[in-house]
Amino acid sequence: MNQSTSQGTSVSMRDWKRAADRLGTALILDILDSKGLRHQALKPGVIPRTVQKVVIGAAKTLLWMDFAHDDPATYELELKAVDSLQADEIVVCATGNSERSGIWGELLTTAALRRGAAGIVTDGGVRDLAQVEAMGFPVYSRFISPYDSFNRQKVVAFDIRVEVDGVSIEPGDVIVADRDGVAVVPSGMADEILALALGKAGKEDQFRDAVKGGASLFEAYEQFHVL
Repeated sequence: MNQSTSQGTSVSMRDWKRAADRLGTALILDILDSKGLRHQALKPGVIPRTVQKVVIGAAKTLLWMDFAHDDPATYELELKAVDSLQADEIVVCATGNSERSGIWGELLTTAALRRGAAGIVTDGGVRDLAQVEAMGFPVYSRFISPYDSFNRQKVVAFDIRVEVDGVSIEPGDVIVADRDGVAVVPSGMADEILALALGKAGKEDQFRDAVKGGASLFEAYEQFHVL
């Protein structure tokens, strides 16, 4: 398992985070659409539970499974994964849309913040939301569950390719999450997608100013070709 983030990804991530106030999932998905990647968003329902801001980070992937037998080592790989987090990583927990337990809560958040993590995205459940919200840690989940994961769910691998809602996510892929949803940008295209997104954001500013100045929608679209 790869325990580190490459220098190239790290540099790119600094650029992404610097531009965060210009970005959002809708804009990023427009650019991915234009590159032929038309299925890069998680399905509706993975929503912000603690903060409303745009969250951007490099994917730290964890694969979970449901089970029901006694397993004293339930937490083993989960703890190792969180202990290996690096700054600006977003924990991505692939559970197969399981609502069996709250796989993320206050104590994991405490450790993740200490490591500099940027947030968590999961198709599963989370808990301790009042405490996590007070810490200002971004949490995106499909479910809320007060149940502990012990003898219910466990991490079976981390730092591997996972699939969430049919979207393939590799370690280091750029995750962009906001109130509209969650987008996944393949790491190998991250620099190109960011440049194109910032270019489109600039054209949208010009489009907006033109309409405010009296241009019709048709006229603005004919000039700037964005919508």
